[in-house]
Amino acid sequence: MFLVLVLLSFTLLVGDGASRPRNVDVGAIFSVGTLHGDVTSVAMKAAEDDVNSDPIFLGVSRLRIMTYDAKRNGFLTIMGALQFMETDAVAIIGPQTSIMAHVLSHLANELNVPMLSFTALDPSLSPLQFPFFVQTAPSDLFLMRAIAEMISYYGWSDVIALYNDDDNSRNGITALGDELEGRRCKISYKAVLPLDVVITSPREIIDELVKIQRMESRVIIVNTFPKTGVMIFEEAQKLGMMEKGYVWIATPWLTSLLDSVIPLPPKIAESIRGVLALRSHTPNSRKKRDFVARWNKLSNGTIGLNVYGLYAYDSVWIIARAVKTLLDSGANISFSSDPKLNSMTRGGSLNLNALSIFDQGSQLRDYIVNTKMSGLTGPIQFLPDRSMIRPSYDIFNMVDEGVRQIGYWSNHSGLSIIPPESLYNKPSNRSSSNQHLNNVTWPGGTSETPRGWVFPNNGRRLRIGVPDRASFKDFVSRVDGSNKVHGYAIDVFEAAVKLISYPVPHEFILFGDGHKNPNFNEFVNNVTTGVFDAVVGDIAIVTKRTRIVDFTQPYIESGLVVVAPVTKLNDTPWAFLRPFTPPMWAVTAAFFLIVGSVIWILEHRTNDEFRGPPRKQIVTILWFSFSTMFFSHRENTVSTLGRLVLLIWLFVVLIITSSYTASLTSILTVQQLNSPIKGVDTLISSNGRVGFQVGSYAENYMIDELNIARSRLVPLGSPKEYATALQNGTVAAIVDERPYVDLFLSEFCGFAIRGQEFTRSGWGFAFPRDSPLAVDMSTAILGLSETGQLQKIHDKWLSKSNCSNLNGSESVEDSEQLKLRSFWGLFLVCGIACFIALFIYFFMIVRDFCRHNKPEEEAATVPSPESSRSKTLLTFLAYFDEKEEETKRRLKRKRIDDHSVRPSRPL
Repeated sequence: MFLVLVLLSFTLLVGDGASRPRNVDVGAIFSVGTLHGDVTSVAMKAAEDDVNSDPIFLGVSRLRIMTYDAKRNGFLTIMGALQFMETDAVAIIGPQTSIMAHVLSHLANELNVPMLSFTALDPSLSPLQFPFFVQTAPSDLFLMRAIAEMISYYGWSDVIALYNDDDNSRNGITALGDELEGRRCKISYKAVLPLDVVITSPREIIDELVKIQRMESRVIIVNTFPKTGVMIFEEAQKLGMMEKGYVWIATPWLTSLLDSVIPLPPKIAESIRGVLALRSHTPNSRKKRDFVARWNKLSNGTIGLNVYGLYAYDSVWIIARAVKTLLDSGANISFSSDPKLNSMTRGGSLNLNALSIFDQGSQLRDYIVNTKMSGLTGPIQFLPDRSMIRPSYDIFNMVDEGVRQIGYWSNHSGLSIIPPESLYNKPSNRSSSNQHLNNVTWPGGTSETPRGWVFPNNGRRLRIGVPDRASFKDFVSRVDGSNKVHGYAIDVFEAAVKLISYPVPHEFILFGDGHKNPNFNEFVNNVTTGVFDAVVGDIAIVTKRTRIVDFTQPYIESGLVVVAPVTKLNDTPWAFLRPFTPPMWAVTAAFFLIVGSVIWILEHRTNDEFRGPPRKQIVTILWFSFSTMFFSHRENTVSTLGRLVLLIWLFVVLIITSSYTASLTSILTVQQLNSPIKGVDTLISSNGRVGFQVGSYAENYMIDELNIARSRLVPLGSPKEYATALQNGTVAAIVDERPYVDLFLSEFCGFAIRGQEFTRSGWGFAFPRDSPLAVDMSTAILGLSETGQLQKIHDKWLSKSNCSNLNGSESVEDSEQLKLRSFWGLFLVCGIACFIALFIYFFMIVRDFCRHNKPEEEAATVPSPESSRSKTLLTFLAYFDEKEEETKRRLKRKRIDDHSVRPSRPL
């Protein structure tokens, strides 16, 4: 049976061989003698042999890889591609660089020849523009995404990019900038080097490294090639740039060098200590281990295997499988002339007729991008956008012992210390708490994560702008006409600087002429224009300013308030009336009378105390109303309904009394002030003029937000001008920030804050956008607050007063008075109780009246309806006014009389 199967297979192959080409040519363009070129040549040869070793895979056809040495020359690379297209190659592996990939992709598009590359990974090589160009390794877009997430993970915000001026490096850095921008980071400087092939001396590298030394950022991304990269680190070491504080991140060129050059020269190994580097992640598999074991024999020990060798091997198999699918479909491999080229060669000397179109090129390309296989690099599959499935990278740290892996990055789960393939079956989790990397040994041998920036080493101190104020000089001012400054804000700044773990050399530069307060919007804007490196002072943190600068944590709370002249209300013999508003007094008094009247009604027929002359009964009503507090001593003198009403009224009176007592206590102990200005609302509705401090944002706020006419606003320059304008009536009130007002009230009496702060903000120090110093200063200010030092500085400069404390005092009408709306529920409950008691009482009275006072029949006359109702009403009122005991005796006598006149029963 086995022989029959073999003969059958051979017959099929021979029969099919009549239509299959004997050789299927595939071109490969690489530069022999380079790291990538040497590894790629060995790997592709091994793949070619493995494909052809199986006689069944392609049948009678053989895959033939034709290698062309481009000698790192762009012109020769183009010539090699044209040569392959003359010899009817069905596909081309290469070129090695993205520069040539952009050029040759146009040829591939025209002649329908698929072009596969695992080294030209420029993110701008779009399949829409170059449909016949296929990247068989993850695009550098994912590499830059991984680097951006590492930068974000370590908390850095600015990086420097160091790269060669070629398409692959340049476009990769552009992609890095886009990824960083989405994470609120940026590339602060791009150090561009000449092409790798033209660098013959380190002069250009040294020049750029010297520039970088003088810059703020210490995070440097090196996206280059092995030759240039080695020179960069050797020169950086000589310049002292591999010491503590620096961060170096290298793209996969470094790991390829480490994998292929064994052993690594000590000079190179020493220069890269502390560097982080990435490498495309390839999962462990039996197929990969077997190939690694074969490598020394395949390469004769001349070069080590790097990840590009694995991708080269897989690229050959991708083409082989696509060719197999094409041939198995019954298609022939054929080429035809290009009419466009034919028309161009007429009358010319160029032999462009030799270039032909691959008729099945589109079909083969589709088979390539639809490949699904397991290769040395793991699962191979292309997504609809032609990107490789599951891009991921290993992350390494260069240490004294060699190389230590600190984690992984994958597009699925981000940074982790677990291999990506073990996470693909779990939901993607990119939260910051799920991002992890192992410890790193940084340049200089430290394990502490560098902060990523320093002050520029250009011999210049930070230029700190300070307002040259004409008033409120306790906050910041010039010292005796010199260029020195002092004040509350200056002391806070200096104390915060001392808490920072690194030196902050700085000098203060005054802004303004000292005769009037400067415009603070212009002051802050000087940070964005580079006039100042930061500004310090009494700077309010408002929305308009936060759009152009970064503020520190507020070092003092602030907000706009209204200050106006006030008069004292405590010095009056009628102060005891002020806890209640007039409506509250009226309703309370009315309820005393109502409750007394209800008790009188309920007790009039049964209680002797509620009977007698009208004058006595009125006194009784008032006495029971106002003696509620003594109800417990007289509970046996009233009926059940009366006790219920009095109990509820007692509850109401106790609550009102306690509130009254608390309010009166506050009135008598806290100074109460009165002013026609109650707050910002009455200020807006009035027609009075309003003062503001020159240079303050209060002016624009009142015009834009409060809609106060500009004609009502009066600029004032000092606390003395404040007091004068308020006293002589020039302004009805002043709107300013709370710290200024507090300082003003500590020196001038007879004024107070009216209402509450109607804005909430604070004062801070302003730095350029994304300045790391702003973050460290905020942390230092919080430290000052937690230790109490910030309060001590405040007390030193601002805790002085020549007046009693009126700050925050309001008129009694606004703050301490008890209003009716706060107690209407209690009065409602009491009223309902009175109504229910009266309803029950009148129901019982009417019932008893109807039962015991039936009208006697009169035989002689029949009264009219009107007289009958009047008589009944009078009888009811007399019954109601009659004492209950007398009613009972009268009814008893009537029953006896009725019994005595009743005729006896006949025997």
